[in-house]
Amino acid sequence: MWTYNKHLQYPINIRTPNPKLAQVIISQYGGPDGELGASLRYLSQRFGMPDQKSKAVLNDIGTEELGHLEMVGTLVHQLTKGCTPQQMQEMGLSAYYTDHGFGVYPQSAGGFPFSAAAIAVKGDPIADLTEDLAAEQKARATYEKLIDLCKDDPDVIDVLRFLREREIVHFQRFGEALNNVQDKLAEKRWYTGMRNNTVNGVNTISNLKNMNTNNRNGSCGCNY
Repeated sequence: MWTYNKHLQYPINIRTPNPKLAQVIISQYGGPDGELGASLRYLSQRFGMPDQKSKAVLNDIGTEELGHLEMVGTLVHQLTKGCTPQQMQEMGLSAYYTDHGFGVYPQSAGGFPFSAAAIAVKGDPIADLTEDLAAEQKARATYEKLIDLCKDDPDVIDVLRFLREREIVHFQRFGEALNNVQDKLAEKRWYTGMRNNTVNGVNTISNLKNMNTNNRNGSCGCNY
């Protein structure tokens, strides 16, 4: 269960409507790297995590992404608030207005509706957390592109900068979660019927721990 606080994570007060900006910002609502996909990805992946700590990270970030979804939706709503159908048409949004009026519909900047095909839930903690690291970097890159397009509107750019910074924080937390999961899995036997954690005479647990240490030290651990 969640407790809903009736205020945004960061205040939004758009003084000058701009439907053209709304058309591109909506990509972070329902686009391939947007907040809707992020929240569903993390809240679904948590069930496949091996411990409560990594589950909690995915639950916390997935919940925060729902708050970011509300923020992006608020941006789109306020950027089109008070506009006329003619203004929407002049800004190239006649097709959107025809289908959705002044509502906020989950789609990309190119007009493609949200699809769960853009998210990944593999059921493998290493694969899923690695996917999450990439997802946060793609979201950061998208916000930076939006910031480039919104430099003349401080009301919008302040919100986008806040959201960009949160993506960076999420990236860091997923990195910590990945290290934690790797350490936890290294303590377990990987193969059924293994004796002394050894496969073909090689101690797999010792090797995996050495790989984790090398990765943290910036070394691949390879001998060339």
